[in-house]
Amino acid sequence: MGVVGAGRVGPALAAALQLAGHRPVAVSGVSDASVRRAATLLPDVPLVPPAQVMERSDLVLLTVPDDALPGLVEGLAETGAIRPGQLLVHTSGRYGTAVLDPARRAGALPLALHPAMTFTGTSVDVQRLAGCSFGVTAPEELRLAAEALVIEMGGEPEWIEEAARPLYHAALALGANHLVTLVAQAMELLRQAGVEAPDRMLGPLLGAALDNALRSGDAALTGPVARGDAGTVAAHVAELRKHAPGTVAGYLAMARTTADRALAHGLLKPELAEDLLGVLAEGEAR
Repeated sequence: MGVVGAGRVGPALAAALQLAGHRPVAVSGVSDASVRRAATLLPDVPLVPPAQVMERSDLVLLTVPDDALPGLVEGLAETGAIRPGQLLVHTSGRYGTAVLDPARRAGALPLALHPAMTFTGTSVDVQRLAGCSFGVTAPEELRLAAEALVIEMGGEPEWIEEAARPLYHAALALGANHLVTLVAQAMELLRQAGVEAPDRMLGPLLGAALDNALRSGDAALTGPVARGDAGTVAAHVAELRKHAPGTVAGYLAMARTTADRALAHGLLKPELAEDLLGVLAEGEAR
């Protein structure tokens, strides 16, 4: 097994596969952080250029940023670095196996295995893979191989059709990446309000909200928007303009989306929605 791209994902997946009996033989990385990650998670594994990773490995993990993946695959194919029968696995959420077509034409066996998990680049990532869902896309004849690799890493395979990969990835980014931004903004605002430990205050609240949302979906909506408290929302917008103007656009966008969903699911009374939507429209116009 080899790894091309020692970012936060590759070394963790390789370490998990090593625990399952695969033998890491080579890893490539350029930045100082990549070198440190490889040394920590894959000790004693040689750090070599990508072409040498390909030469030494039967199973290769391509764990580079999404935008770099097509060029990397084309370059490996054009230089003859790919061997027939070589398992080539990328971990991009955006792409299925079509991005590996140049490698497939060179005889490689293409798999797309995307872990639905956020990575820190430390050993804790290997533990987090236990029970983690993977978005799996592969040719039908390689489906069992793809699912077996996911299970060996401790994950749960979830089949994603090729055409659905961009939507699948957008959903994960909407839920996870934007959540980090929202939480970070909330902690900054709480500090401005004088809260000494915003993480301690938010932890139980956000944990309960997430659990409720996963269990009940839109039925878990609470707060001033879902209740139709237009005056409270107007006060929020005024305070945010005064203390954190950079958060206003996000607040208004999420409030409008929340209002639409609350209305559609019968949580927000239509007679209260008019004033609330008026406050949001006024805020957007300013």
